[in-house]
Amino acid sequence: MMAEGINSFAYKYCLSSLAATVAETVTFPLDITKTRLQIQGERASTVSSTTATNVPYRGMVRTAVGIVEEEGLVNLWSGVTPAILRHVVYTGSRMTAYEFLRNKVLRRNADGRFSLWYSVIAGMTAGAFGQFIASPTDLVKVQMQMEGKRVLIEGRQPRVHNTKHAFLNIINKHGVRGLWKGWAPNVQRAALVNMGDLTTYDTVKHLLLNHTSLQDNWVTHTISSGCAGLIAATISTPADVVKTRIMNNPKVYRGSLDCFMCAVREEGFLSLYKGWLPTWSRMAPWSLTFWLVYERIRNLTGMAGF
Repeated sequence: MMAEGINSFAYKYCLSSLAATVAETVTFPLDITKTRLQIQGERASTVSSTTATNVPYRGMVRTAVGIVEEEGLVNLWSGVTPAILRHVVYTGSRMTAYEFLRNKVLRRNADGRFSLWYSVIAGMTAGAFGQFIASPTDLVKVQMQMEGKRVLIEGRQPRVHNTKHAFLNIINKHGVRGLWKGWAPNVQRAALVNMGDLTTYDTVKHLLLNHTSLQDNWVTHTISSGCAGLIAATISTPADVVKTRIMNNPKVYRGSLDCFMCAVREEGFLSLYKGWLPTWSRMAPWSLTFWLVYERIRNLTGMAGF
């Protein structure tokens, strides 16, 4: 019985990781655009001579076009390797953890109904758990995404050359614990993202199944994933901005609160929503791609829908 449970856990982990890999590869250019936008406006002491009034790009489209023009089209996928590695670890962990909490610990009803508050608890816990494990890959991804800007625009020497070098560079300079630099805002953001994503998707899907004539098919999955992407982007963007800035310049801030206060004091409260549009523009297709692929894979392999 225990072996069966372990096998089921591993099976769901692999299925969700596969779906996440597809979604991450398709939508990754929006992620690097979001990361670059979030760094804009950071105080001058953190990013050489670049200041809030002297930044290379403004806005989502101009940022993406600028990356292509000055760094090359391929740089829109700079950092995609650790990003995929991150989702293999993160998505696999969060999805299986959420289902375990929902089905075995908090025990949803047989008809699929699940208390909203239980779903919030499960979503935030699963997200925090998955992100803590995957935090090192996220740190490497952020640093690699900023290399094109550092080398080609700011004229600095490259920090890393590839994923392996990035991991080794962090370990050599800061030890193994250095791989978890910025883990606190990372975990906070993941808890919020999954409260928006997992909780919203699960809740909306079963509301539609229980209170409308819609079936458990791509129409229901599309509506549910659209709601999930919008809510997740809105509630998580401030934490994402803080996380990105700490990971890009780990020696500058004393912690999440210090970074939060610096951004609000020096750039205004709305600076916490820098990158919201590409965040939502990415989360919407990411969520759509992931959930459609994941539900389809579950269907093809004979598993019940999520």
